Amino acid sequence: MELIPWDLIRIVIGMVAVMAFVAVNVLVLVYAERKGSGHIQRRPGPFEVGPHGILQPLADSLKLIGKQLFTPKDADPILFWLAPVLAVCPVLLLFVPMPFGTVLTVQEVNLGVLLILAFAGFNVLAMLLAGWSSNNKFGLLGAARAVSQSVAYEIPLLLTVLCIAFQTGSLNLSTIVEGQGSWPWQWNIACQPLAFLIFLVCSFAETNRAPFDMPEAESELTAGFHTEYSGMGFGMFFLAEYANMAVVCGVCTALFLGGWKGPGIDGVWWFLIKMYVLLGFIIWVRWTYPRIRFDQLLNINWKWLLPLATLNLLGTALLIKIF
Repeated sequence: MELIPWDLIRIVIGMVAVMAFVAVNVLVLVYAERKGSGHIQRRPGPFEVGPHGILQPLADSLKLIGKQLFTPKDADPILFWLAPVLAVCPVLLLFVPMPFGTVLTVQEVNLGVLLILAFAGFNVLAMLLAGWSSNNKFGLLGAARAVSQSVAYEIPLLLTVLCIAFQTGSLNLSTIVEGQGSWPWQWNIACQPLAFLIFLVCSFAETNRAPFDMPEAESELTAGFHTEYSGMGFGMFFLAEYANMAVVCGVCTALFLGGWKGPGIDGVWWFLIKMYVLLGFIIWVRWTYPRIRFDQLLNINWKWLLPLATLNLLGTALLIKIF
């Protein structure tokens, strides 16, 4: 029996690193999004707090921390405050099997992809609780939209993940990355371009990003499921949204873009570069394309993505069987 539980120590250190990464990642993405939206829409964005407004995310964080927390009248107080906690806590577990590098993984998990998909579902439950418990009609409509949207788009997303699992014979993200080469034509995107596109579109819907941000449509629902939240109650949903963006981009990098592998010397920098290029693409799409209608959102899934994902999975299975 080991006197020092090295595996436990590694997990604790890894989780501390994950929490630090999530916090810094949110500050960076908030600044990038506000400056990106400013330049895309020909306005300066934040420009006063620090050089070129670089300290604006920190000022916003301090403002949210200092705001008063209150529970709306006739709301369910337990479920109302459970929702933001449920939105944030599972997100940290999603980074546990994420392979940032050859040894930069908190814990190797044989079913890492399954773990991520399972715990990602807690975000939908958090949005449902937030909208239902706040005793607000806009919140309830936003929660209903969030559930129907997530249930719909999870199906083609799972089918695209199954294509990669069939092809590599594993659900371990590190194993999937190791099965790819260092050059772009050796990545899974080269042989699964349709699965990559479907996964990317589903990522927008699963993270409630424009043009699929129907659960929090400001023009219709004020703020949707988090209408009644202020201060750090809203801040925790904000944190969870940007953390989930990083998760889907990290999973996409591992599944389709070769993970930490790249031309030259492999390393964690390749993983981060690919992940932040995808995050930049998500930000660019939000400030470029308008929000679609809810019926259009569901039609895109049921009439296009689901049949294409099913055909792609059947084709992948057939080719694996033949060759």
